[in-house]
Amino acid sequence: MQNIGENSTSRQGHDIMKAGDKAPDFELSDTNGRKIKLSDFKGKKVVLYFYPKDMTIGCTIEACSFRDNYSKFKKAGIEILGVSADDGNSHQKFTDKYKLPFTLLSDEDGKICKKYRVWKEKSFLGKKFMGIERTTFVIDEKGKIEKIFPKVKVDGHWKEILDSV
Repeated sequence: MQNIGENSTSRQGHDIMKAGDKAPDFELSDTNGRKIKLSDFKGKKVVLYFYPKDMTIGCTIEACSFRDNYSKFKKAGIEILGVSADDGNSHQKFTDKYKLPFTLLSDEDGKICKKYRVWKEKSFLGKKFMGIERTTFVIDEKGKIEKIFPKVKVDGHWKEILDSV
């Protein structure tokens, strides 16, 4: 697991993101090293999903369910952006292996994960560590958060999103 800083918590309770908030803009690199900004998608609805790690079971299931239903999102006018702390090379391998038709973005220093409050203390086999909590944001055409799905369970998540928009 990459170390992206000590702690993601800030002022108690004051930084909770909620529907209606302006989505924090960002600039991250895609698999080709191109800089992508959230503001590039103004006028379009965006599914911005944060996931822990390329090539892991849950993340692969989630990405492939978005891939398998991508035409439904496109038909609804929705762009999909995936974000993890993996680098562009890892994202490219993940994209190629699973033929992912949407953009993956690298947040290697974790700044965007922290802005979106998804960098959290996690626990696995009794060991505590900091990492990305699987979370999806639906951002409207004006750049406001329409819906937040925290602690996502990957099975059927794509449908839960489409049913909510």
